[in-house]
Amino acid sequence: MRVLVAVKRVIDYNARVRVKSDKSGVDLKNVKMGMNPFCEIAVEEAVKLKEGGSASEVVAVTIGPKAAGDTLRTALAMGADRGVHVLEDGEVQPLAVAKLLAALTRREEATLCMLGKQAIDDDSNQTGQGLAGLLGWPQATFASKVVMDREAGRASVTREVDGGLETLSLKLPAVITADLRLNEPRYATLPNIMKAKKKKVDTVTAQELGVDITPRLKLVKVEEPAKRQAGVMLSSVKELVDRLRNEAKVI
Repeated sequence: MRVLVAVKRVIDYNARVRVKSDKSGVDLKNVKMGMNPFCEIAVEEAVKLKEGGSASEVVAVTIGPKAAGDTLRTALAMGADRGVHVLEDGEVQPLAVAKLLAALTRREEATLCMLGKQAIDDDSNQTGQGLAGLLGWPQATFASKVVMDREAGRASVTREVDGGLETLSLKLPAVITADLRLNEPRYATLPNIMKAKKKKVDTVTAQELGVDITPRLKLVKVEEPAKRQAGVMLSSVKELVDRLRNEAKVI
């Protein structure tokens, strides 16, 4: 079974996000970048499936500029066998990403697609669902546990929902998106980082895949959240009730 796992280059989750002065987007100059945390979890799960004998090969895929190649190498250092880099310097929206991944899934003849449930930059949470729709495959999103049954050709996926946990049985091929509690991603060790430099990475373009990635949405404006007022310490319940009634007017 070949597993295709998608990874995205995003602003490091510890970095401070700055909005451009013209409010046209987020300023990416001199900002530390890294792999989307949910993508790391997806890579870890794909590698664990291979280590457990359920998968024969793990192919990591990234879409973005040349600099995104570093993110792809990180996935290879974590244990992916080879990579595919779809070079694109412009904006690639979730629908376009899903179309590109669908084209690559067919080309690679993958049986399972693993993705993070969402990216921490745009928080769209659309790509996995869109990919499943384009391929006509069953899907399990927000996965917190994945168990493969190779003989039956099925995957049992426990997913987190508002009311608790839900377990689905999927017939392969399928699409699975990883949630936070699925696993703890491994660190890429120095020897594996060096080995990753020798692993094969194919470079393609959207045009070569026959995919139209023209943006369907227009970003109008980006603004920072309004600053919150400082909290106030109250001396009694009576004072709290008074403020809720007369200032906040919620009771």
